[in-house]
Amino acid sequence: MKVTMEMLGWGEDFAAAFAALEHPEWYPARIIRETKINFTVIAKGKGDHEVVLAGKVWHDAVSDADLPTVGDWVAVDPGSGKDLPVIRALLPRRNRFSRKAPGRSCAEQVIGTNVDMVVVITDAESDYNIRRIERYLTLIRKCGATPVVLVNKCDSAPEERMQAVCAEIAALGPEVYPIAACWKKGYPSYLRRVPKGKTITIVGSSGVGKSTFVNSLLGDEWLETGGVNTVTGKGRHTTVARELVVLPGGGVLIDNPGMREIHMWTDTATLRAEFADLTELESQCRYADCSHRKDAGCAIRVALESGALSQERYEHFLNLDAEIAELERRNQKRQMTLERVHRREKRTLLRNRQDREDHLRDLHPNRRH
Repeated sequence: MKVTMEMLGWGEDFAAAFAALEHPEWYPARIIRETKINFTVIAKGKGDHEVVLAGKVWHDAVSDADLPTVGDWVAVDPGSGKDLPVIRALLPRRNRFSRKAPGRSCAEQVIGTNVDMVVVITDAESDYNIRRIERYLTLIRKCGATPVVLVNKCDSAPEERMQAVCAEIAALGPEVYPIAACWKKGYPSYLRRVPKGKTITIVGSSGVGKSTFVNSLLGDEWLETGGVNTVTGKGRHTTVARELVVLPGGGVLIDNPGMREIHMWTDTATLRAEFADLTELESQCRYADCSHRKDAGCAIRVALESGALSQERYEHFLNLDAEIAELERRNQKRQMTLERVHRREKRTLLRNRQDREDHLRDLHPNRRH
């Protein structure tokens, strides 16, 4: 299959950004794979090939999330001789789908960029957790992509259980489909053959059938498939690295390793938009500063007592709200630390006259000194 720029998702916005760089010798490419030392990109007329990152792009990035990653469009300098081509610029992203990096870090981990649709795969048995699905949906809507949830293994789960799970997920707003990935059964038409130029990314826990689903889209055993640990109920990783592939219909897929935890990377406004029903109830409380505990006229407490609002959903909202507040607090602390380090380094730099002159020259390259 001949891969075109349109298949890869190239559009007028990327073309305009690339033209503004005013380097006709460079060429646009999309990153399909990354390692600790280099990237693999795909470009018109050049196929997939390895490139390296220019030091300026690395230094200009405010954080790791601003560095090129799988799904990004970049401007590549072909160079000369035997040297590898060099990424000279990162083209502006349409969006980025992120989570907080696992562990105690408060850093952002980018899962995919320039994504049109995020497909969440789960099952109706050991993997199912409606609160985790809710987390995925909050992050997807923050990104601006379209969420779709596939409940796999409908051929082995009891029909009543499958219907109940799909109904519970559908109540959160996304499109939901019960599927059997091993038979390619139950797929919506836009996933049977992903439209040309559209980028989808797939997320979910290990062992729910993500690799089987990817193989069914590609029509081949592109990924090794694995089972589920019968003791822990957790899947074994079969996708070990993030990778972008072009599908037979011309669409693009970003596959991700299985995720056993999905930490929030969003803000309070997005969270409240996701829990609009709670926000509406809060506005009906008698007092604006209602604590929702013992205050008179509390609409949320009335909804909880009547069963109109589930205790589990309300507690989940409180947990996410606290998690986001903690993330914002740690980010602010980290930013303050970085600013102190920067000021200290600047003071050290400006002690020497020659260093001061060099610093001014860097700040004002067109001024006569």
